Amino acid sequence: MYYVYIVRCEDGTLYTGIAADIVRRLRTHLRRTAACARYTRAHRVVSLEALWETEEKGSALRLESRIKQLTRAQK
Repeated sequence: MYYVYIVRCEDGTLYTGIAADIVRRLRTHLRRTAACARYTRAHRVVSLEALWETEEKGSALRLESRIKQLTRAQK
């Protein structure tokens, strides 16, 4: 199982990512450890805005790519 997610940062920006273990991934973003994304280390995560579940990693990567191509308003 893979998850595609969007989180909101304290400055209002959105970050989109994928994870096999969503709870562990969100913890790394919130704790801002070296394992989190460079972007979320610099922009503190404040909320989970959206979450999708997929069966395969390939479909999660495709969904993440499509989401990242959307404008902020579309997200």
